[in-house]
Order: sequence, then structure tokens, then C-alpha cells
Amino acid sequence: MMRCKALLVTFLVIALNAGATPGSDTIIIKSDINSEKISTDLDSLVNTWYVKMALANDRGLFSDDTSGVQYPDSVYESRLGKINSIIQLPFNNIIRNHIHVYTITKRDKFKAILGLKDYYFPMIEDIFDSYGLPGELKYMAVIESALNPNAVSRVGATGLWQFMYSTGRFYGLIINSVVDERRDPVKATHAAAKYIKDLYDIYKDWILVIAAYNCGPGNVNKAIRRSGNKKDYWQIYYRLPRETRGYIPGYIAATYSITFYPEHGIMPLPLNIPVATDTIVVNKDIHLTQISEVMRIPIGELRALNPQYRTGLVPGSSKPFALTLPMTHLGDFIDLNDTIRSYKSDIYLSKTTRIADPSRTVYTSPPVDITGKTKLFYTVREGDNLGWISEWYRVGLSELRYWNNIYRNTIRIGQKLVVYVDPSKAEYYSKVSSMTFAEKMEMIGKSVQTGPGIALTVNAPESDDEYITYTVRYGDTIWDIVKMFENVTTTDVLTLNNISDPGKIQVGQKLKIKRKS
Repeated sequence: MMRCKALLVTFLVIALNAGATPGSDTIIIKSDINSEKISTDLDSLVNTWYVKMALANDRGLFSDDTSGVQYPDSVYESRLGKINSIIQLPFNNIIRNHIHVYTITKRDKFKAILGLKDYYFPMIEDIFDSYGLPGELKYMAVIESALNPNAVSRVGATGLWQFMYSTGRFYGLIINSVVDERRDPVKATHAAAKYIKDLYDIYKDWILVIAAYNCGPGNVNKAIRRSGNKKDYWQIYYRLPRETRGYIPGYIAATYSITFYPEHGIMPLPLNIPVATDTIVVNKDIHLTQISEVMRIPIGELRALNPQYRTGLVPGSSKPFALTLPMTHLGDFIDLNDTIRSYKSDIYLSKTTRIADPSRTVYTSPPVDITGKTKLFYTVREGDNLGWISEWYRVGLSELRYWNNIYRNTIRIGQKLVVYVDPSKAEYYSKVSSMTFAEKMEMIGKSVQTGPGIALTVNAPESDDEYITYTVRYGDTIWDIVKMFENVTTTDVLTLNNISDPGKIQVGQKLKIKRKS
């Protein structure tokens, strides 16, 4: 998700040997991990409808209880070994620290996830099974959003699966000021399943797939190359973005904690989520408030069951949309359909209801702290991309997007980007904007090849009636290229061009992209 605030790492040393396995004596990981995102995600659940209703009945349910038991490492390792999973679940001190967030420091908030899982997990497992995906990947949703479909990160990643705008649209989700299907648990899970399948086509390794879901395949490919083409997560660990180093331990910790919460004396939060719901397709405009006031269903509950409708308007007249209702109310809704639509229609179906309500946004992490930093400007040149720029200034890609209000990867030549750097290095970084491309690449330890047939800038794709020919440029990955074309998958491009290793595409290489009718 590719998309959350980097975990603060105060000390990290990794000693890696070929063929080493996690938890063995050949890998030494010393770390003091601040599991900030997990804590922030858990805190955000307090604002969700069903959790608020449970707390209204008993405030003592969130009692700041941190009395959980810390077991010996051998117990955690033994229990992880008992979990049936095709995804490797190792144990080390980083994973232990994440387990302690769920079972000790935030155990009261963790109750909310346990209460929500019975509603979301069966749906996720059913959809993943239809795509041939392991059901245990459902725990990714816990790390992405803490099972909060309204979660929005500071860089705009949204929903249960934390899709960025461009990725969500790429996988067919409708995103506009009225409807945001990234918040629709069912449709977003279908999109996540497609994304995960595409990543597995690239890596054939579930841990690398989970890592790539978080930071993007470009960063994973980069880590593989810098590690001598090693394709084991724990052997490329040090070269991954810091937030991704915490993502896999977080996934393993969530798997453990949800499996063994009874052993830690934790009970699920009693949430009054309807066990049985059903959907009905509406093909005329209707507002959730109309349904609420006529049928006496709390508006908060309707919004919780239909989080994709940002203003409450279901714009069925534009195209058929699904409405989720408790099963017990479905028959009444059908009987009262005309009455509901005519109820205060001049108020609820006017154009003003189509304006997005920003108050419904739930941020899961705070803005980047720029206190004490020096503000610099970088002028975009031909051939630049955000990935290179973030490397040149040694800042996070998500931070660069946040500072400049960029929610896709698109930048234009001549655009001035704001960058915040450490004051002690301001003079050094102030020269970057005036450097040549080769000089900038040299400063991050990369050599630039020049010569006939090697393109340093973006070339317009060649095309004919059946195929488009794209010339690979610096910084491209298969994933970046696929996103430029509609209705094309990574599998399509790899198969058509006889590419077995997507990490080995070369600058200047010509790729054929089949036109889609």
C-alpha cells in the first residue's frame, strides 16, 4: 500500500549469508522498531460506526489495558509453526515487537479488529478463493487498514486495501466525487485479488508479493538487483524501503495475534454488525438519508454498510449501483421503494448532494513533519520521474508526493517540486536541480550508459493496427509500463515479449503491447 508513513528505525544491522533462513544464527537483526502505523490504524477504529456504538454502551471496553503477557520467544516461534499456511511465517525480534503491539500495548484497540474480522474475513476468503489465492492473505487487510473501509492515508491511499487513485482506476474501480469504490469492501477486494495475482505472476513468491503490494514492484525489483539478484525477502530486507521492512513482520504478527488471541486473554469487541446482509441493484438516484428516515435505520449504519457513497447519494440513474442493507430490512425497502425516493427528493436528490463530504475522511497517519527542515525547489526536466527525484534527495517517494499534492506519478517538464531536507545538507542538495542527469545518477551510485540506440528520454510509442511498440527508458519497470496502457496486464506484456524475468528489462529495449479493442 506502497503508500504509509515509514516506520521510525533507530538502529538496524543485518548480517546476511547465502542460503540463510529467518530466525537462524546466520541472520542477525537488531532493531528498535516503532510500530507507529499499526498503533495509528488501531486508534482510527475508534471513529468507525459499529465501534462507536459498542463504546456508547460500555466505555470500559477500551480501558487502556496493557497488562498482556510477554511469552518467551520459543513460545511465539512454536505457535507460528502450528499455523497452517503456504506463506512462510518465521520469527525474529522484529516480529516479536509487532506482536507486542497487538497483544500488549494496543490490546484494547485490537479487540475491535477481532470484532470486525467475522464480518470482513468470510467475504475476503470467498473472493480470494475464486481467484485461486491463499485465504491467509486476508491478513494483509489488517496491516493495510485495520479493516477500516474508510481509512485514508496521508498520501491518499484509500479503503480496506489502501488503493491509490491510479491503481484503483487501473483495476476498474470507479472513483469520483460521489462514488469511491476503493471504499467498497467487495469491489476493492476483487481489485486487490487481481493486483495480487499480477504480482505473483512476476515473483512466484508470496512474501515478495506481499512486500511489493506495500511498496510497489519497482522498489522490490530495485532491492533484488542491489542484493545481487537474491530473491529471498530476508536477504533483500536491508535494501527495501523502511516501511516495507516493517510490513512483513506486521503481517506475520497480525496472523499470529488473530490466531492466538485467546491465549493472550483478549476477547473480541462485541459489535452489532448485521450477520446477514444482502445487496439490491438500484437504477435510479436515491439517498441514504431518505432510506434512513423512512425506514428508521440509523444513517451511521447505512453509511457503514455502504462506505463507497461519499455523500450518501447512490447515483443509480447514471448506471446501476449496488445498495447493501441488513437482510431484515430488504423486503421493506422493496415495498417502500417509491415512497423512499419521493421523500424530500427536492432536498436529498438535488445537485448539492453530489458534493463530497470531506468530514468523512479518516486519516490513518499524520502529515510528514517538516519542522526544522530546509525547503528547496527542484525543476523537472525531460526524462525525470518521481522515483529518481526521491532518490537524489534521499527522501521518501510518499513524502515527495505529499509535499507537492501529487496523487499519481505524473509530473511535467518545468514543474517546480518542493523538497524538504536536513539543514546540514541543504547546500549539498541545493545543487541537484542544476546537475546533469548523469551527475545526479552518479551521486546515488548509478552509472549512465550513453551511445547509439539508448534513449534517455521518453519516446512516443510506435504503433500499428495490432501492436504498440514501447521503448524502455531509465527507471521503467514492467509495472510502470503496463499502467500507461488501458486493459493490458503484466502477464500480457511478459508473454508477448517472451520475458521470463520482469526485473531484467533493459533501457532501449522495444516492447510490443497488444492493442485492446
